[in-house]
Amino acid sequence: MSKVIHFEINVDNPERAIKFYSSAFGWKIDKYGGGQMDYWLVTAGPEGEPGINGAIMPRNGNLTTVNTISVDSVEESIKTIEKAGGKITQPKMPIPGVGYFAYCLDTEGNAFGILKPDMSAK
Repeated sequence: MSKVIHFEINVDNPERAIKFYSSAFGWKIDKYGGGQMDYWLVTAGPEGEPGINGAIMPRNGNLTTVNTISVDSVEESIKTIEKAGGKITQPKMPIPGVGYFAYCLDTEGNAFGILKPDMSAK
């Protein structure tokens, strides 16, 4: 079996996207390769914690990705996302036995999901 081990978010404006993801989720984002490539590595959480890290890069054609981001509160995350310039495209909804979920767009028009795990969701 293969697991997702990295993500790449294709963006039109890297600086704006970096500001968004840093503000909305507290991600640490650093330029890769001493600044010679337009590629920024994303540390999305501490080592040893479940989840993956990835990158932000200039959009290449129509490439995009949709990743789901674990959050402590869907309601609070929606407020933070909107304050950072993002949009909510699917309001909070239950996924029975999984948790509470919402679809969002970042400042670059990329779709992503947020999920508060909760096995009692109905």
